[in-house]
Amino acid sequence: MTIEKLPAKQPRMNAADIASLLCSRLCHDLMSPVGALNNGIELLADEQDPDMRVKCMELLAESARTSANKLKFFRLAFGAAGGFGEAIDTGEARSALEGLFSSDGRTEIGWMVAGGKLPKGAAKLLLNLALIGGDALVRGGRLDVGAEQGADGIEIAIRAEGPRVVLDAVVKAMLLDGASDLVEPRTAGAWLAHTLAAEAGGAVQLSQDETVLVIGAHLPLHG
Repeated sequence: MTIEKLPAKQPRMNAADIASLLCSRLCHDLMSPVGALNNGIELLADEQDPDMRVKCMELLAESARTSANKLKFFRLAFGAAGGFGEAIDTGEARSALEGLFSSDGRTEIGWMVAGGKLPKGAAKLLLNLALIGGDALVRGGRLDVGAEQGADGIEIAIRAEGPRVVLDAVVKAMLLDGASDLVEPRTAGAWLAHTLAAEAGGAVQLSQDETVLVIGAHLPLHG
């Protein structure tokens, strides 16, 4: 298993650019459950059979739950999450991550985050790296998420293991190098993760083979 690390570069995109790309990613991920909500409402309006109406209601409930889970996750991972102050409760982060992957039924989450709170930047980095790890589990598997704060900083570790693990080469380059000319909606989370680590004076590392992906980040404490 090879370990890769590239020196952090200063991001060259402006805030409007990255906001637009993150919004595009959010809209892409919400299109399916929101579309299912719309379809369910149309079916419910025309359906008279009681059993079919029950199934329509189940479809609506599942689609609404999936949409809410995605919004909760992306609020913490991409948004300002202003209501949480300078720190985010790790229980909220765990709930958001588990909700995001609960609908597919293929990904088991292991949560090993020490402490009750993480600085907002560290929590956002943790969630974005976890999203990358989860997306790499193309056939499902186990996603372990860990973080620990020590005297010299915060250590974050993500481990994705499954029958087949695929990390897109552009996502990898964005995560390690932060090259802004490669940013698009599907790589915006990786760019944000790289930027969060770089702005904190830290770096992202990863190792990968066909069945295991490990992503780590160190954020030094300042002051």
